[in-house]
Amino acid sequence: MYADDMTTKRDYYEILSVSRDADSGMIKKSYRRLAMKHHPDRNPGDHAAEAAFKEAKEAYEILSDPQKRAIYDQFGHAGLQGAGAGHGGMGGSGFEGIFETIFDDFSDIFGGGFGRSSKGGPQRGADLRYQASITLEQAVFGTELTIDVPMLAQCEHCRGSGAKPGTSPTHCNDCGGSGQIHLQRGFFAVQQTCPSCHGSGQVIKDPCSHCRGQGRIRKQKQLKVKIPPGVDEGDRIRLGGEGEAGTQGGPAGDLYVQVAVQEHDIFVREEENLYCEVPISFVTASLGGELAVPTLKGKVTLKIPAETQSGKLFRLRGKGIKPVRGGATGDLLCRVIVETPVKLTREQKELLHKFEQTLTTAKEKHSPKSRSWFEGVKRFFEGKAND
Repeated sequence: MYADDMTTKRDYYEILSVSRDADSGMIKKSYRRLAMKHHPDRNPGDHAAEAAFKEAKEAYEILSDPQKRAIYDQFGHAGLQGAGAGHGGMGGSGFEGIFETIFDDFSDIFGGGFGRSSKGGPQRGADLRYQASITLEQAVFGTELTIDVPMLAQCEHCRGSGAKPGTSPTHCNDCGGSGQIHLQRGFFAVQQTCPSCHGSGQVIKDPCSHCRGQGRIRKQKQLKVKIPPGVDEGDRIRLGGEGEAGTQGGPAGDLYVQVAVQEHDIFVREEENLYCEVPISFVTASLGGELAVPTLKGKVTLKIPAETQSGKLFRLRGKGIKPVRGGATGDLLCRVIVETPVKLTREQKELLHKFEQTLTTAKEKHSPKSRSWFEGVKRFFEGKAND
């Protein structure tokens, strides 16, 4: 039983409607279905759909990562606490996160940092996530986007030191530059963050006026992102070093641009294939003909054979999408829907009645599906009568 079974957080496998032994393909397929159904672009103003979309995305981020999934399978949601679950990265192993929670409890009792060490010195900046909404055409053919990302960037005036230009941070005398002080609490020897330097190991006596000694300032950073051809809903593009600035000269984090593909007016994507519905007239379905149907690269001719039934699926090979990770180009699948004419004139109605009369004498020949269906209905009711 998971440690968090008593919370309201739903099981990730239940959210995606997959079994616990589902492979990565099944998990991805289920996520895509839910993402398409609940995407905010398709449900404007629907807060329930937005919540369902976020819930499915969080579940997919965990179950699609082998390491996170293994931790979740063994420890449930508790194993992911403090590990960035659903927020762009693990930030450490799940086991470490569990033990850190235990040590935090001791820290609350004894006043700080039991069993842990917040070492001073350079610290890497946080990773960031940005969701880029693109059209289906942009996803298929690739594009370049200009995005504005709010972040903590290095202060240009002090170059991230936090000290006034021309000065430098000094060595903290209270902790000897380690960022930690050691205390004896009864039988326990504990360490806690140095209150003088706040764990940095350095003291800024004359702080920079622009960043107030923080070494970082909040700003909007404009970046260009190349979207490669073939990307799909949920794919992520990593921009190394474009995340938040580190502290005390530490490296910047990374920026992950997550792709969200907008709903298309004509096509629905399913991995490398495209689907669309094509309305055809009753006459074309009966006698056959040719139709001009759209593809993402232009029009093509679709040949409709005589006596085509509504719902028949036609496959146009190679008219789909070439996957971003390589492989054969997918197909375009067109489902024809026989359209019933509307707003008929009196003359047209009379012609249809006359046409129907010509079919009555040979109904079995002209409507084989109708005949078999009615026979099935007859057997059904006869069986009910004998019960």
